[in-house]
Amino acid sequence: MALQFLGKQDVYLEIANKFENYILNGLYKAGDKLPSVRTVAAELGVNPNTVAKAYSVLEERSFIRALPKKGAFVIYGEESPNPSPIDARPVLIELRDSGMSYEDVMSQVKEVFGKYD
Repeated sequence: MALQFLGKQDVYLEIANKFENYILNGLYKAGDKLPSVRTVAAELGVNPNTVAKAYSVLEERSFIRALPKKGAFVIYGEESPNPSPIDARPVLIELRDSGMSYEDVMSQVKEVFGKYD
């Protein structure tokens, strides 16, 4: 796993964002088990708590579900009872990773949706 820390944000967020991109790009699919916290920590040369925090972020973002003593599993892409017709998250993540600020994104969203008020 190649991960270059850019220093623009906390290491745990960089790890979470990288795994988020892996999931969105299909490297990990719904039902796949992510590598263990200790394995990722050893490969990246970081503290296991940093990886655990990254996995917590992914769980909060509804990309994975951590099961005690079993591991972390991808849930993104599972069938849901009310699937949304279009998922804007990949585009928003790309904008975030490109350095676009929250304010700029929201300004454009308001501009687009304002046309339909």
